Amino acid sequence: MASTTTKPSIEDIILSHDQRGISALRPFLAPSYCTEAARFILNKRSGSGKTALITTGFFILSTQAPETDGPPGAIALANALEQLGFEVIYVTDRYAAPLLTLDGWHRGRERLIEFPIAGHEQSQHFAHNLLAEIKPALIIAIERCGFTAERRYLNMKGKDISAFTAKVDYLFLGQENTLGIGDGGNEIGMGKLAPQIKATPGLPDDPALTPTNHLVISSVSNWGAYGLVAALSQLCQRDLLPSVEWEQELLRELVARGAVDGFTGENKCAVDAFDAEENAWALGQLKKLLEAPSQAKI
Repeated sequence: MASTTTKPSIEDIILSHDQRGISALRPFLAPSYCTEAARFILNKRSGSGKTALITTGFFILSTQAPETDGPPGAIALANALEQLGFEVIYVTDRYAAPLLTLDGWHRGRERLIEFPIAGHEQSQHFAHNLLAEIKPALIIAIERCGFTAERRYLNMKGKDISAFTAKVDYLFLGQENTLGIGDGGNEIGMGKLAPQIKATPGLPDDPALTPTNHLVISSVSNWGAYGLVAALSQLCQRDLLPSVEWEQELLRELVARGAVDGFTGENKCAVDAFDAEENAWALGQLKKLLEAPSQAKI
């Protein structure tokens, strides 16, 4: 009898090589959570002029620099959203801004708004005015540290990075058009599964409590963003993913601008301790997945 091979799902791919235990949260989300999140995005699309805010940028305390995880996924998702009719605006603080103002890497005319690193009252005021002015259709966080119960920002070692992190959570709190992507339990969006995170060995005892309407978990946050783009591609029946070569070139550019590996703190072409070739595995697998016809429909 001929053997059959089951095609991996998007979620199977982006949760592979799990180093922290984030895959333990998978049963608490929809089986095809990337597709559900992609449908959520497409339901916000109506003609031209729709604006999506994307925030990313995680400060690595040991080297006083932003990490390589987050910006590549944010740029890949921004490019996909531009092709689907959205206008994209990045929102980040001064530490991550240089990783998003990259000529030649964007399909559209993405803008960047620098959110000040300030106290709670000033941050709430800034977020309120920004939302009132832009009226975004979508607000998306990719590898962006989120508020704990005490409204502080803690890295995976439990160290406080609040002094280096703008309080962009205030863009998400109370909103109904939000989506979070994370890989560790301390990112914006993880409030959706905070009790489960606290109960999972290897994940934070004091997790982020800022929730989002949809949550995408992955072994590396960039992979989660690519998984979301793959799901959008399946629903729209067009390949919106970047190439592996694009990702590797972008990674080199980010490192040249000072980005570091979030695990080791080294200024080298690596993401969460995966070297450039290992890191490219997930994107390559998602590209292969798109080669096969999908039965997903809008």
